[in-house]
Amino acid sequence: MNLPKIPLGEWVEWLESWLGDHFEPLFKLIKTVIGSTVKGLDQALNWPPALVMILLFAALAWWVGKWRMGVFTLIGLLIIENLGFWSQTMQTLALVLTSALISVIIGIPVGILCARSIAVQRIVTPVLDFMQTMPAFVYLLPAVSFFSLGVVPGVISSIIFAIPPTIRLTNLGIRQVPAELVEAADAFGSTPGQKLFKLQLPLAMPTIMAGINQTIMLSLSMVVIASMIGAQGVGAYVYRAVTQGNTGVGFEAGLAVVILAIVLDRLTQRVISKSKAA
Repeated sequence: MNLPKIPLGEWVEWLESWLGDHFEPLFKLIKTVIGSTVKGLDQALNWPPALVMILLFAALAWWVGKWRMGVFTLIGLLIIENLGFWSQTMQTLALVLTSALISVIIGIPVGILCARSIAVQRIVTPVLDFMQTMPAFVYLLPAVSFFSLGVVPGVISSIIFAIPPTIRLTNLGIRQVPAELVEAADAFGSTPGQKLFKLQLPLAMPTIMAGINQTIMLSLSMVVIASMIGAQGVGAYVYRAVTQGNTGVGFEAGLAVVILAIVLDRLTQRVISKSKAA
């Protein structure tokens, strides 16, 4: 028995066309905002001499972490500069910071809503499951359709891929606040806003920071994939090396990504540790 095929692909294409026709001004606004943010961060990170930025990053790592973290950051970034990938690494960092910032701005409020409403959580959870299990390459198709080639669709794809941990762990962190403390806050007449900002969010901050850490790492993991649709940075060199079979350049560019990932991961881990201690 041959059942007729569900025209799912046609429905998706119709929806894509309908959204493009009716929300074109919104997509242009999003493209302008994201493009300007990435460009501004890129220019700010590349404006000072590389050595000055390396010393600033090393000092920040020393202050946030320990001296070992500062020394590793100094040596790692000097290696990136020596390999000739400093400007591209800063472009990658600008893309990652933009993706992570937007993910946090959207993800934390959504996570708070999930924690405050079981109905919202039941709606959002399947969406997050879908976002995390769908192959990342699939996100590139509608992103390119709505925003053309370049940095913006890469950022949009990174946000879709990286935002779930922030939402999930914000929800988890707030729900893990002891019920006794919440009841005590209610007994003292705290408003919902006071209870959220003075009790629940401070106690949930280590868990929320863990979600932000995962979001940053996932954003960085999208660098090479985003380069396939025109996003600049180290990922473009990795992708070019793969297509040309240039192992040496690919290894050097990959090493730059690894160093940047370790630095960002260790910095956020230290922030998490300090928030737990506080």
